[in-house]
Amino acid sequence: MDKDIIGFGIAGNFAHHLEQAGESEDFVGVEVDEADAPKGIFPTYVQNSKTFLGTFPFSSDKIAYIEGKNIQMEPEVGLLCKVSYSQDRITALEPTHFMAYNDCSIRVAGAEKISHKKNWGANSKGVSDALIMIDQFKAGGVMDGYSLSSFIRRGDSVIQYGENSELLGYSYFYEKLEKWMVDKLNSQKEQGPLEDLNALIVEAGKPEKLLISIGATRYTAFGESHYLEKGDILYVVLYPHTRFGHEEVSIMIEKEEVAPGISLLRQEVV
Repeated sequence: MDKDIIGFGIAGNFAHHLEQAGESEDFVGVEVDEADAPKGIFPTYVQNSKTFLGTFPFSSDKIAYIEGKNIQMEPEVGLLCKVSYSQDRITALEPTHFMAYNDCSIRVAGAEKISHKKNWGANSKGVSDALIMIDQFKAGGVMDGYSLSSFIRRGDSVIQYGENSELLGYSYFYEKLEKWMVDKLNSQKEQGPLEDLNALIVEAGKPEKLLISIGATRYTAFGESHYLEKGDILYVVLYPHTRFGHEEVSIMIEKEEVAPGISLLRQEVV
């Protein structure tokens, strides 16, 4: 992934994930427009920042383990967007590509900001090198036919980590999500676990590209109750369910041989 970007993530855009991750209480004081609305946007990478956010965290092949910390994979869809500005405000986002994404997170109670659990240095985030072009970011486009799944290889076993989920299952998607993102990137201020996003965008020099993960899907019982260990192999896979069934995809992951049209992220915990 090109370093000339700014990185963000969306919290609470898939039903019940925050409860599974033990993070719903973090957002008790955050006001939302409607019950199923995402809770907000958090930064993952801000070029030029002199804080921890200035460290480029994205990797396509490894996750950095932290001794003594509980780390969980977060399978997501990443969107690469072109950004248009009028002075210091974003006027439009144009999603151009999507890919498998791991918004890997430290599970710790009482963190001041979401971002403090998201970027702990190099190789703390995952982005697939297999980007898929978006024909139109609205109903009837290529993303209609894609699903997201995730697995972990531990020892001799490959275990499903996140539920198999159609992208159309996101609470906010397509035009509704795009409009919401533009609004939040311009208007979100310091509030509870959230940060002033416009200030970060200006600090980064108003990059022309933005990478945003649009929310983690729900865990399986195993994923919810098991943290990452050194030597684990992680797989986040975006696949066209119009061409492949989930069982076929599971076999591809077992063999580590995926078909064209699939975005696979494979990372080793090191």
